[in-house]
Amino acid sequence: MTGLFEGVGIALDSLRANKGRAALTILGVAIGVMVVMVIAAMISGINRSVSNIFESIAPRTFLVWRFFQPGVNVSNGSDESSPWRRNPVITEVEADRIALLPSVRYVTRRDESSATVEYGDRRLESIEVSGLSAQWVEVNGGDVNPGRTFTRLEDVANDAVAVINRKLEDQLFRGRDPIGQAIHVAGAPFRVIGVYTPPPSLFSGATPPFVGIPHGAFVKHVPYIKGWMRLAVAPAPAYTQQQSMDEVVATLRSLRGLKPGQDNNFSIVTQDKLLDSWNQVTGMFFLVMLVLSSIGLMVGGVGVVAIMMISVTERTREIGVRKALGARRAEILFQFLMEAAFLTSLGGLIGIALGAGIGWGVHLISGFPISLPWWSFAIGLGFSASVGIFFGMWPAFKASRLDPIEALRYE
Repeated sequence: MTGLFEGVGIALDSLRANKGRAALTILGVAIGVMVVMVIAAMISGINRSVSNIFESIAPRTFLVWRFFQPGVNVSNGSDESSPWRRNPVITEVEADRIALLPSVRYVTRRDESSATVEYGDRRLESIEVSGLSAQWVEVNGGDVNPGRTFTRLEDVANDAVAVINRKLEDQLFRGRDPIGQAIHVAGAPFRVIGVYTPPPSLFSGATPPFVGIPHGAFVKHVPYIKGWMRLAVAPAPAYTQQQSMDEVVATLRSLRGLKPGQDNNFSIVTQDKLLDSWNQVTGMFFLVMLVLSSIGLMVGGVGVVAIMMISVTERTREIGVRKALGARRAEILFQFLMEAAFLTSLGGLIGIALGAGIGWGVHLISGFPISLPWWSFAIGLGFSASVGIFFGMWPAFKASRLDPIEALRYE
């Protein structure tokens, strides 16, 4: 501990003696750590917001998809990079059969496309249009008000009714009451029966204009890419999610003629899997930003080498005196490493304070969700100290290897 306090004391003396050089070293490290803190705060806040969204919408519901692979998927158009091609599409017959299972409360269908939406002389291009089942609001969360969503009878009858969201209401009707008004979706007439408000979340303000219509009417009137119908399955009250999932898997395997030992050619996706996939994506983004922010740390590291080499040169006689009085190489090495680590750790603390301040400032001004996890402080401080030790190793090693006689003669 005596050596530790000695090293810190000498580092403080060096800071006072060389304020300009020390400031440049500290600045580079502080910038790198600040970027790490800001990115960690934003990503953690986004992840927490997304997690809250999943918790707020039908937590027992699970999805049946043609294919699901977590993380970032890159396809070059070949069969090897597009494994979904090996899976047959989810069909209406399969959806109807799943809906009859005793462990299933309901099944909703969903297909998506983009189409032209018209009202009077207003025409909007490339509006998101979804073909949905009657219980879609229960799955997605949120509320339809004013108006209502379409009923099961309207769904089964493929009635030409539509629910729009607030964004489309503002762009298409501009203050007029949309309920009961006729709009044209992909050239087909639909009657607006409700306005949808999604559950509050980070992405609410960025929600694009949207029209939801009964799935059968969607298939009949809207051009879309076939083969990507998704099912949302709600377990019956007397069954657990796992029991319902097991029964759905057994039914689909039977309908598709899969033998024991063959892999499923469909995907059952729970909200936990979706959340894990999201975390993988944000984790990769954080890793990329960490690499970019390391440039600032490298700048600080180069500054550490420069300032420590100058320090070793200026204190050559001091090193000679200490060695003549019995100081060992390890003690000299430790002293200079502590000095370098203290410099960069001070920069790390400044970067942590700046990053936390910027994060909370963004939150207060824009409402963007911010979370400062404990590990971001540990990473910031650990990285900064590691930079000092790594880049200070060569100057410290050089100081420890000085010949005491030659050092004492140094002018």
